[in-house]
Amino acid sequence: MENINKNLQSDATVKEGKLSTKERLQIKRHEMPMQDPQERIKNFNEVPFGYSPEEAIEEAKRCIQCKSEVPECVKGCPVNIDILGFINLIEKGDFLAAAKKIKETNSLPAICGRVCPQEDQCEKLCVIGRRKDTPSVAIGNLERFVADYKAKYGNLHFEVNSFINPGKNKKVAIVGGGPAGLATAGDLRKMGYGVTIYEALHEIGGVLMYGIPEFRLPKDILLRELQILKDMGVEVITNAVVGKTVTVDELLNKKGYSAVFIGTGAGTPKFLNIPGEELNGVYSANEFLTRVNLMRAYNKNEYDTPIKSCGNTFVVFGAGNTAMDAVRTALRLGYHDARIFYRRSRKEMTARLEEIHHAEQEGVKFDFLVNPVRFIGDENQNVKQVECLKMELGEPDESGRRRPVPIKGSEFTTDIEGAVIAIGTNANPIVPQSTPGMELNKWGYIIANEETGKTTKKGVFAGGDIVTGAATVILAMGAGKKAAASIDEYLKIGIW
Repeated sequence: MENINKNLQSDATVKEGKLSTKERLQIKRHEMPMQDPQERIKNFNEVPFGYSPEEAIEEAKRCIQCKSEVPECVKGCPVNIDILGFINLIEKGDFLAAAKKIKETNSLPAICGRVCPQEDQCEKLCVIGRRKDTPSVAIGNLERFVADYKAKYGNLHFEVNSFINPGKNKKVAIVGGGPAGLATAGDLRKMGYGVTIYEALHEIGGVLMYGIPEFRLPKDILLRELQILKDMGVEVITNAVVGKTVTVDELLNKKGYSAVFIGTGAGTPKFLNIPGEELNGVYSANEFLTRVNLMRAYNKNEYDTPIKSCGNTFVVFGAGNTAMDAVRTALRLGYHDARIFYRRSRKEMTARLEEIHHAEQEGVKFDFLVNPVRFIGDENQNVKQVECLKMELGEPDESGRRRPVPIKGSEFTTDIEGAVIAIGTNANPIVPQSTPGMELNKWGYIIANEETGKTTKKGVFAGGDIVTGAATVILAMGAGKKAAASIDEYLKIGIW
C-alpha cells in the first residue's frame, strides 16, 4: 500500500496547480459505492463502502481552494476543521498528513464523516455547490476516507503522544461519555489535564453507541476512535450514575477535580400519551435502538437480548433521523413491512435527505398525514393494531411548520406487530436535579453560556443536548470544544 500511496502522491504532485477552476468544476462528484438495497436489508453491515484512494484524490480535485480568510465551508463546521487544508493534502496524495490536519480540531473524524449532516453545514456553504450544475465537494466522504486510511496505515500511538502538552496537574471530571463529553475530554487531555469520564452505561459513546445503528456507524470503528482517547490517558469510569452514585459537588469537593463538565444529553424519551402505549411490542426509540445497538440484539446468534425480531408489519411514528434509524433497523430484524407514520407531509420531515433516500431504496413505506390515537392489544397484552386519524395541514405553528389538524370521522386501524415512538426526547433530569446552585430553564435543560459553557454554578460547565435540547453529534462536539477552551482559561486564572 505504501507504493500505491507514493505513486498516487507522485502523480498528484505532477498535476498540482495545473488544474484551472474551470477544469475543477467539470469533474463530477464521486458518490460512494454502496451495498445493493435488497442485499443490505438482510444484514447490519455498513451501507456505503467508502472511497478508494483514486476516488478520494479525484473528489479532492473538485475543491477550488477558495482564497477567503475564513472559507465558507469552515464557517459551517461546528469544530472549525481546516477543510481546505486537509482536502489539499488529499489531492497531493498525502492521506496521513490530511488525517493529522483534521485531528488538530476534531478528535472523532471517522464518526463525523459518517453521521454529521454535512449537507446542512460545511457542504451547504461550499462555494461551488451554489451553482446549479455543480454539487458541493463531498467533504464528509473525504473526512471519512482519511480517518479510515489513518486507522489502517498510520501510527496511532505516535499521533496520540504527539498531541499532548505535558505539565498540567489539575483534573477535570466529564459527566457523560457522549459526543459533547468526548470532545471536551479529548481537547482537555491534549492540553495536559487529567481527565476522567463518568458514564452511566457500561460503555462510553452515548448516542453514538446506543442510538446509531451498526449499518450507519459500525461499532468496531466507534470503539477504535474511543480507544484512541483512552490511549491518550483519558480515564473512563462506567456504570457511574452521577447524581446517584456520586454528585457533582462531591466531584468538586471530595474527589479532587478542579472543574466539571456536564454532557449528559437529552435521553428521556417523549411519548404519545395515548391508550395502549404500555403494550408489549410498543417501544420508545431509545429503548428499541438501545436493545439493538448497545445490547447487540442485531447479533441474534451471540446475544440473547429480548426483542421481537421478526413479523409482518412494524410502524415507526416520527420523521427525524432517529425514526429512519428505527424503521431501517426493523427491516433488518426481519419485519416484512416497515412503515413511517407521520402526522405532517413529506415536506416537513426533519430527517437527512440521504437517510430518507436510503430508507426508500430499502422498501420503507411512508404514510403521511396520519396520527395515532390508541394501540390495541390481544389477550396476552401484545400489540396487534393501531388506530389512527387522518390529518390535514393548517396554519404554521411555533416551529414554522404547518400544524396538523385532525379530520373528523377519518379513523382507521392498521394491523401491526411492533411499533416505535420516535417523536423526540427531553432533558435527562438526574444530574440537573441533584446539583444545587445550577439554574435550569422551564424545560429542565441546564442554563449555560453558549460560547463558554459556563453554568451558574462555579466550576461547572455544560454543553450539548442537555443545554440545547436534542441536536446533532457535531453541534454537541462543537459545544464541548468551546467548553474545553473555557475550562482551560478558568483553571489558568481561577476567575469565574
